[in-house]
Amino acid sequence: MRVSGTWANSVYFQNDDAPAAANAPEGYNGILTRAEWHRVIDFAKAVDARLVTSFTVSAGVRDAAGVWTPVQAQPLLEYTRSIGGAIFAAELFNEPNLASFGAGLKGYDAAAFSRDSAVFRGFVVKAAPALKIVGPGDVSTANAPMPGAPTAEDFLAAQPQPQSDYFSYHFYPGVSQRCAPPDNAQVGISRDQALTESWLARTDLAFETHKAVRDRHAPGVPIWLTETAQAACGGSPWAATFIDTFRYLDQMGRLAKDGVSVIFHNTLAASEYGLIDSTAFEPRPNYWAALLWRRLMGPQVLDAGAIRSGLHVYAQCLRDRAGGVSVLAINTTKQAAALQVGSPAEVYALSSLSLTSGILLLNGNRLTMGSDERVPELHAQRMQGTTLMVAPESIDFVALPQAKNPNCK
Repeated sequence: MRVSGTWANSVYFQNDDAPAAANAPEGYNGILTRAEWHRVIDFAKAVDARLVTSFTVSAGVRDAAGVWTPVQAQPLLEYTRSIGGAIFAAELFNEPNLASFGAGLKGYDAAAFSRDSAVFRGFVVKAAPALKIVGPGDVSTANAPMPGAPTAEDFLAAQPQPQSDYFSYHFYPGVSQRCAPPDNAQVGISRDQALTESWLARTDLAFETHKAVRDRHAPGVPIWLTETAQAACGGSPWAATFIDTFRYLDQMGRLAKDGVSVIFHNTLAASEYGLIDSTAFEPRPNYWAALLWRRLMGPQVLDAGAIRSGLHVYAQCLRDRAGGVSVLAINTTKQAAALQVGSPAEVYALSSLSLTSGILLLNGNRLTMGSDERVPELHAQRMQGTTLMVAPESIDFVALPQAKNPNCK
C-alpha cells in the first residue's frame, strides 16, 4: 500500500496531538497531523498491507547548501514505531524528474538527486536499517519525455550512483482532459482509443525503456511500477467505467509476463481513476477486477503465447491451489472469440450494460456491496466442454483447479 504523491513532497509532519495549524511553516505546502498518519497505519494493519511511502524534500528540510536532511523523515519514522506501525519501503521523494512542480526545487538535476540519495541512504542505514529503498521513481506520460527534465538514465548514471533495493518508475499512458485536450496528438486520449492495440501497448514501451536502464545500472534489482492509472491529472471521466477495466487488467497481465514484481494503482478512493467512489464509497468496475485478479491469479506466470490482436490471453498459476491454472482472456472486438481451455473450468465473465457504464456484471449479475457493507460471494459459472466463447467486448477469468500443471506446485 503506497501513501505518497506530489503532496508528500512538501508536507510538514506536525508532531504533536494538537489540531492542524492554520498554515504550514515556511518551506512546506501542507500539513500532516499525527491523527491522520495514525489512521494510515491503522488502515495498513487492517488490510495486512506493507506500507510504502516517500518523504518531504522541499525547501523546509534542506540545509544552507541545499542538501536534503532527515528533519521530517526522522520524527515520522519515530512516531510510526511508537504506535506499533512500520514502513516497509520508501522512495526518497515522489517523481524527482518533476521536482520543480512537485517540490518547488527549480533546476533540480541528476547530480542533486545523486547527492541527496547518498545522504538518504546514510540516514536509512542508521535510523531504519530494515527500510527498503525504492527509486528513482521518475514519471513518464504517454512515453513522451518531460521537456528539460532528467530521465531515469540520468539519475542512475550520476555519481555517486543512487542505490536502491527496488527499481521504480511511474507511468501514465495519457493525460486526462483536465490538462490536455483529448485530440492532443502527443498526450491526449479519448475513449474511442480505449480498446485499441496502440493504447493498450503503451505500457510495454515504458517498461522496456526502464528495464534497459535497470539492466545497465542495477542488474537483477526487482522492478516496481509504483504509480499508474488511466491518465495523469486525475483521469478521464470514463476511467470510472467498464471500458477502463480492459486497460487495467491488460496492463497487469503484460507486466506480470515482463517480470514486474508489484504494481501500485493510483488511487484507492480519489478522482476519476479511484477504485472506489470517493463520496458514496461504492466499488467501481476496476475494484471488482482487482479483487478477482487477487483471488485467482497467483504470482507464478505461465506461457499463454503471444498477444493476438483483439484477444489478449494471460495465464498464471491459480492462487492457493496446487497444480491449478488461472486464465485471463480479454476480448476487445465486437465479435465473440473462441478459446480452447481445459476441463472442468470455472468462468468469471465480466461485462456491463455498456462500455461506459459504472455497473459491472459477473456472469450477467450486477456486482454490488451487500447491505452489511461486505463484499458478496463471487460465484463462478461451470463451463461445459473445452471451448470457451468470450463474448464481444468482455473479459473472462477462467479457473482450472484440476489442471495439474507441474509448474504450479
